[in-house]
Amino acid sequence: MRIAARGLTAGRGGVPVLSGMDFAVAPGRALILRGPNGAGKTTLLRTIAGLQPPMAGTVEPDRDAVAYGGHADGMKGQLTVAENLSFWAGLHRTGGIGAALDAFALAPLEDRLAQHLSAGQRRRLGLARMMVTGRPVWCLDEPTVSLDAANTARFAAMVRRHLEGGGTAVLATHIDLGLDAETLDVARHRAVFGDAARAAGAPA
Repeated sequence: MRIAARGLTAGRGGVPVLSGMDFAVAPGRALILRGPNGAGKTTLLRTIAGLQPPMAGTVEPDRDAVAYGGHADGMKGQLTVAENLSFWAGLHRTGGIGAALDAFALAPLEDRLAQHLSAGQRRRLGLARMMVTGRPVWCLDEPTVSLDAANTARFAAMVRRHLEGGGTAVLATHIDLGLDAETLDVARHRAVFGDAARAAGAPA
């Protein structure tokens, strides 16, 4: 599914962070967000995912087509690995969890409570959740944090399969994942004085 932004201004707490953004990502491709800490990568991802509205401009697709993976893993600690994935699969009505378990070698851990997983194991489980959402657009914020080299490679393979199936992905990462991707330096779109007024529809 195509991702597109036109005249997009994205902000936090009513203050513009990024402005004047126009981009499009075709099905089967990824967009890699670059920029220093605080440049607005998370703000842009949350706006694309529909977790916060644009301050100006438009972004597509609708939020119901997007799965978001942020710094929190979204897992319930009192449930097992398999129960967590089954919960999300049931919520999205997507069926089995076998492929998601296999993608990150989680089958040996499927009966372990999420609260007893290591940081890397929890990250693997959180990323495996993306597969059971059935959503064509993935927005991922620093997805390889806490992953070792082997699991970073598993993650890259998971995203590659998603793209090969016609999905799209937007990722904030400094790691070269070897994906068929375009790069967007968000620092080049930092909001400047006057953007708050324009976002509000008032004269600058």
